[in-house]
Amino acid sequence: MTGLKERIAAELEQGRTRSLAYTDTDDEVLVRQHSALMSPLVWDLAHVGNYEELWVLREVGGVTPLRPEIDTIYDAFAHPRGDRPRLPLLTPDEARRYIAGVRGRVLDVLDGVDLRGPDPLRSDGFVFGLVLQHEHQHDETMLATLQLSGEPGLVRDGELPAGRPAGPAEVRVPAGPFLAGTGTEPWAYDNERPAHRVDLPAFWIDRFPVTCGGYAEFVEDRGYADPRWWSEDGWSWRTARGALAPLFWTREGGTWWRIRFGRREPVPMDEPVQHVCWYEADAYARWAGRRLPTEAEWEKACGWDPAAGRARRYPWGDQDPAARHANLGHQASRPAPAGAFPGGASAYGAEQMVGDVWEWTDSWFLPYPGFRSFPYREYSEVFFGRTYRVLRGGSWATHPTAVRTTFRNWDRPERRQIFAGFRCARTAAPEES
Repeated sequence: MTGLKERIAAELEQGRTRSLAYTDTDDEVLVRQHSALMSPLVWDLAHVGNYEELWVLREVGGVTPLRPEIDTIYDAFAHPRGDRPRLPLLTPDEARRYIAGVRGRVLDVLDGVDLRGPDPLRSDGFVFGLVLQHEHQHDETMLATLQLSGEPGLVRDGELPAGRPAGPAEVRVPAGPFLAGTGTEPWAYDNERPAHRVDLPAFWIDRFPVTCGGYAEFVEDRGYADPRWWSEDGWSWRTARGALAPLFWTREGGTWWRIRFGRREPVPMDEPVQHVCWYEADAYARWAGRRLPTEAEWEKACGWDPAAGRARRYPWGDQDPAARHANLGHQASRPAPAGAFPGGASAYGAEQMVGDVWEWTDSWFLPYPGFRSFPYREYSEVFFGRTYRVLRGGSWATHPTAVRTTFRNWDRPERRQIFAGFRCARTAAPEES
């Protein structure tokens, strides 16, 4: 194999090892629906194999379908998550055998395919990047499902760097244009394309994500009881849900506690807050006299290098993430303390913009100017509109293959099960510009 093919084969193996680790539990846990928001874990497991069969084996390899009768069962658009437990799903053992059979044939296709030709699915291994990122995204979804389940045993207590004194609380991003999106990233999704010029006024953005300690101040100031801080939709959500704190938080004996993969523990006040929805992030920002950044502001603060006049692949540069840069890939089952990664700072000095927690932005998920669907409408286009808010940056559970400064995630503003937090921004005053 060429160097690119060897890299793809290695990353395919890493992703599959991760999927199998997250489903190495009792069958009862795999087939049960732990929340109406999520699929049974066994659905996700077989779905990643079916997706791989559709795109690599059939579209690129021309291989005779292995299990065409299950295509509809594992079509994410054919059945809402709440209906999936009632489908004739493959059993856990059947799912494992099926995805193993698909993978063996995928490696045969990889060995023989030309990755240098003009076909956009094959060029630079795009179709393999598609299925790799897809599997890693479902792995993160499975982790969110397991967190909702309360099942113990998945907590990884890996070592993370210590935090450090915050220093300046926010960093200034001067006015001016930058290039958002990408035209060069070979495995970028269609919603990240094309690169386009965006001109922004000067703004300030938090140096770190909002911490649990900072968020606890909002809660303890009766932020959940004061409609002044909430949008109309946000207040309706809060009252209907009876929300009083982030998901998995409880107050007892003057201490905030959380449940993390079945383990009850004090909330670490120096970690970025997670499991808050967009409405909660927006309310906090209003309470703090700030706002959420737009996704263009977030991307400029994260990836733009004003000295070089170009975008970086990651906040710190173009080199792949290392342990000193960011908390990614489930090295530990939690965010790192604020200030843990000075080596991952952006050109403007913002830190921890990749990894730790997905960050809500103020933007709706909309297409960029000149957007074209590829390779199918259902990846991005059908979600565009004023239903989904954009999240950026990845979390501690996100694999490095599935995150970059241009990567766009999206979800409904009421969703809290995802590993999401936020940072605040404000428009620079005229005398600060």
